[in-house]
Amino acid sequence: MNVFYNPNALGDVLLVAFEEVKKDERIVRTYGDVAVLLHTASNQVCGLNIFHASHYGKVSGNGMIPADEAIRELIQKAVTSNKVEGEVPVPQASSFVVGYVKEKKKHPEADKLSICQVDTGEDTLQIVCGAPNVATGQKVPVALPGAFMPSGMKIEDTELRGVPSSGMICAARELAQPNASKEKGILVLDESAPVGGDAIAHL
Repeated sequence: MNVFYNPNALGDVLLVAFEEVKKDERIVRTYGDVAVLLHTASNQVCGLNIFHASHYGKVSGNGMIPADEAIRELIQKAVTSNKVEGEVPVPQASSFVVGYVKEKKKHPEADKLSICQVDTGEDTLQIVCGAPNVATGQKVPVALPGAFMPSGMKIEDTELRGVPSSGMICAARELAQPNASKEKGILVLDESAPVGGDAIAHL
């Protein structure tokens, strides 16, 4: 689940994406302050637009914000108060976590790629990364397999030049962060970020 809030550009509207679906493949149903986005083929909820969001709870931040307990409660309150029909999924765990780069080695078939072993709290993922600044000992934001990026891209297990890769180490611009650097490179988090915690909360 991705959550966006930009009061300067959009007003007091919370955008919630459970999965990315093309505009011509979805319909919108409105229940008071809540617009529900439904996949036309499956009729499953793929997103919500919650208007007057601050009426349902405290919202802070700008851009992609953490889907913490307070935000999940806000979503649930808005859904209940506006009598939204059907089931609205509210995942309890973030798809973007703080990872710790335990090991980095050169990809045998590509000079610009590195093979990283990344501790995500509950597991160690092998992630092939093309960022020039990735290094052992860093704490980094990791999009887990199944995560949807702000661009709409879904992160899936894959192979890069024959090497399995699970998840993605993210750059600030890939997480739609305001004033993100245009230079190529992953975002390095500070040492206080807890491994396995919600990465968005530490941006």
